[in-house]
Amino acid sequence: MPHKIPESVLVVIHTPDLEVLLIERADKPGFWQSVTGSLDMPNEPLLDAAARELFEETGIVADGADVILQDWQLANVYEIYPRWRHRYAPGVTHNTEHVFSVCVPADTVITLSPREHIDFAWLPRVDAADRCFSSSNAEAILQLKRHVLHHPR
Repeated sequence: MPHKIPESVLVVIHTPDLEVLLIERADKPGFWQSVTGSLDMPNEPLLDAAARELFEETGIVADGADVILQDWQLANVYEIYPRWRHRYAPGVTHNTEHVFSVCVPADTVITLSPREHIDFAWLPRVDAADRCFSSSNAEAILQLKRHVLHHPR
């Protein structure tokens, strides 16, 4: 298996009322997060990676009309958890995570990728932030109000 690229996307999914979708990791039950994923290729456009991960992990399609990914133009650099460093090239210890959000209707159907996630929950924004294992994910959720521009009709 090739090494993961240490550049990723984080997609905070929310409803117009700022209920936030969290998904529970299959490889680490009890670890809740928003959609995340590494770039497939070093030159993969960030928006494409965000749309791909959104679909792969939840079944939600960013169609550019009703479901629009919003690029926050924000990147977090963090230390990769030691338990997951074996996925990266030797010596790689940090990842750059680019933050996106997407507003979806409250009745959006969620289809999890069973090899990646085992459960999901819609939570009020602050509760969702509290449940996240990743501090950068929690912080993005707490900043959501500042970045929300579009709500589906």
